Amino acid sequence: MPNPRLAARYAKSLLDLSIERNELDNVYSDILFLQSICKSNKDFVAILKSPVISPDRKQKILQAITTGKITTLTASFNTLLVNKGREAFLPEIVDAFVQQYKQYKGIHIVKLTTATPISDELKNSIVDKIKSSTSMQKIELNTEVKEDILGGFILEVGDQLVDASVAFDLNNIKMQFRNNDFIYKIR
Repeated sequence: MPNPRLAARYAKSLLDLSIERNELDNVYSDILFLQSICKSNKDFVAILKSPVISPDRKQKILQAITTGKITTLTASFNTLLVNKGREAFLPEIVDAFVQQYKQYKGIHIVKLTTATPISDELKNSIVDKIKSSTSMQKIELNTEVKEDILGGFILEVGDQLVDASVAFDLNNIKMQFRNNDFIYKIR
């Protein structure tokens, strides 16, 4: 069962400790490595969540995967998670850490959805436009292709959404016809 409060607390503790020890960027690289393992290997996550597998065995598996690839601080953190019985929450904790790291560094996530893939030149143009029209200076642009929007784009910046897709416009026109807006205006 997901537990975002627990994940946020553990991630915050690791973030604060890594800042205190001046190892933030190294720990962030470790966390990205762990995140990629969790996302690409469902068996690994299943092992972490399994009540049948002993904590010692989980610790050995975790060490076998990460030895020589992560810093001592992150390895110690993983050991702490296993000792406290929180290893099942590792995928949530790494996601929370990445989010808190970006917030700490002032990196804003911008999601752009288009009907077809766009060029790097257009991506850079969009990032430049956002930088010039807002106070955001560090932007991470995530792109997604969804053919069902037909054309145009959907831009998500923080909690704001700009829907300039053809599908959105067609739905608006459809609603106007359903409400008979055009008939009432003629009479």
